[in-house]
Amino acid sequence: MKVWWRDLTQRERRTMSACFGGWALDAFDVQIYSFTIPALIATWGMTSAQAGYVGTAALVFLAAGGWIAGALSDRFGRVKTLQITVAWFALFTFLSGFSENYTQLLILRSLQGLGFGGEWAAGAVLIAEVIRPEYRGRAAGTVHSGFAVGWGCAALLFTFVFSLLPQAEAWRVLFWMGVLPALLILYIRRFVDESDAFTASRRVREETGVGQMLAIFRADLLRTTITSSLFAVGLQGGYYAVVTWLPTYLKLERGLSVLGTGSYLAVIILGAFCGFISGAHLADWIGRRRTFLIFAVLSTAVVCVYTFAPITNGVMLVLGFPLGFCANAMFAPTGAFFAELFPTAVRGTGQGFCYNFGRGVGAFFPALVGLLSAQLPLGIAIGIYTAGAYGLAIIALLFLPETQGRSITGVESAAPPRDLALALSAAD
Repeated sequence: MKVWWRDLTQRERRTMSACFGGWALDAFDVQIYSFTIPALIATWGMTSAQAGYVGTAALVFLAAGGWIAGALSDRFGRVKTLQITVAWFALFTFLSGFSENYTQLLILRSLQGLGFGGEWAAGAVLIAEVIRPEYRGRAAGTVHSGFAVGWGCAALLFTFVFSLLPQAEAWRVLFWMGVLPALLILYIRRFVDESDAFTASRRVREETGVGQMLAIFRADLLRTTITSSLFAVGLQGGYYAVVTWLPTYLKLERGLSVLGTGSYLAVIILGAFCGFISGAHLADWIGRRRTFLIFAVLSTAVVCVYTFAPITNGVMLVLGFPLGFCANAMFAPTGAFFAELFPTAVRGTGQGFCYNFGRGVGAFFPALVGLLSAQLPLGIAIGIYTAGAYGLAIIALLFLPETQGRSITGVESAAPPRDLALALSAAD
């Protein structure tokens, strides 16, 4: 049987490698915070609600960063925007290590969120436009598996650093290591070319005068924008409710040590990686919507058992693999799916806005979990918000089309009808 990635051209492989690296390092930087929460609570006396606010603020700014970077990638290019966003999130993760109080950390993590959201918006569009349709789902899903790799690296460094240093110092060192992703820029500058679809669509935009920021709200795209945004809210809200609070849940409610928490997370992260790869292949075999629906239902079931049922730590360890597998398999087709929903001239804007709108609204879920945990056990609070979020994703998905096999390399659909183009040009 032919191995699909061997059939890729050199350009496709280099683009895929750059986007994989960007997403892995992006995840590394953002996941660092979830590992530092217990140390910050102990060192600064920060409350669970305040910890949730920091996570939420970063995700709200992440949503804004995704929309802005998406629009910038439609105007100035996917590759240039990718470089800027990688440098941005690496810088502010590094600076977070110098925080002296809660307010400073809140500001720096919020600014880090701008780059985090922007990197995905630019990279996801780039990989979707460069990879041919028959491999697009697998390539986008494989790139998404970089999140598990970055998460795993953060977990390993957490285990190593917190085992060697007092937690009052270890959390700073963990943030300082977040500057490493900036090295990826050197690879992108040398080996990654702009997509042909963007180059062609830029000429179309110059001819029509269409502005990107508001074009996704025109009549022929409005329903797609709304429904895909709601789908992203459920997808992201459920995921962040679990991921942000899981290390704290394992340590404070389950009483696990640093090494014990790392072991449980290793099983979950391994499941996440396998889920990304499996979801990527399923997206090209059975379609995007079926893949989403299957894993949304399975994720809801596993999270409910993990947080509601009175299970032992041994059972939790076993369930960690399907928890990571199902929750992350849902994300594998997202890069391809959102790119296929929008025409080339506004693809970055549409994908960046909808996916990151979901992150922005879903960002409130960690804060809500923190607030609810003051009244209920943390595990119950996580389960309630996660199940509700995945339910919303399932409902929204029923109103979205299947996009498997859709061509997005041409520019014939990049421009809106002439009357709409003229109206948008006048509005600009």
